[in-house]
Amino acid sequence: MEFLLIILWIIIGYLIGSISWALIIGKVFFHKDIREYGSGNLGGTNAGRVLGKPIGLLVIVLDALKALILMIICNYIFPPAIAYAGLAVSVGHCFPIFAQFKGGKGVACAFGYLLGLGLFVTGDVIFIFLYPLLIFLFVLGLSKMVSLSSMIALISATIIGFITFDEIIYAYLILILCALVIFRHIPNIIRIIKGKENKVSFIK
Repeated sequence: MEFLLIILWIIIGYLIGSISWALIIGKVFFHKDIREYGSGNLGGTNAGRVLGKPIGLLVIVLDALKALILMIICNYIFPPAIAYAGLAVSVGHCFPIFAQFKGGKGVACAFGYLLGLGLFVTGDVIFIFLYPLLIFLFVLGLSKMVSLSSMIALISATIIGFITFDEIIYAYLILILCALVIFRHIPNIIRIIKGKENKVSFIK
């Protein structure tokens, strides 16, 4: 019975993750399908480029909240599924059933997931959320590249998980999340190698 409930929460997480805020906000308020502009990615970075920086930041926050709010709800209703349901949100965000399985790159959802893990699973927000966030900001300041910063932050979170978690299964879940984010960034990796990756313009 517990296994079936976990599967149910995974499905719920995937469906919630499939809600693409960048697509919804772009179409409803700007009459634009951001998949037709910029990188075509349904994430905060492309939303910022196409719809403006405030909208990009709003999309990032909303995407992060998808994972965090689901984990909050799951914590009250069925705690054993928290880590799995939260991870499913990132999968849904990257491969949304409501948008032909072409979504974002899962970074904002990943940070929402890490915060949820720290709050409800490991009890240590500093190690599993704050440190990777600071690493993200540090690398972003140096490189001006969101893609590189995101991947390094998730790799750092994975290493921290394997070092600090008492229950190693949660470290493996972060490893899966990290692999997903890196997979979604393969085009960015190619551009980084070629020296052609886009840089954020608002960081001097």
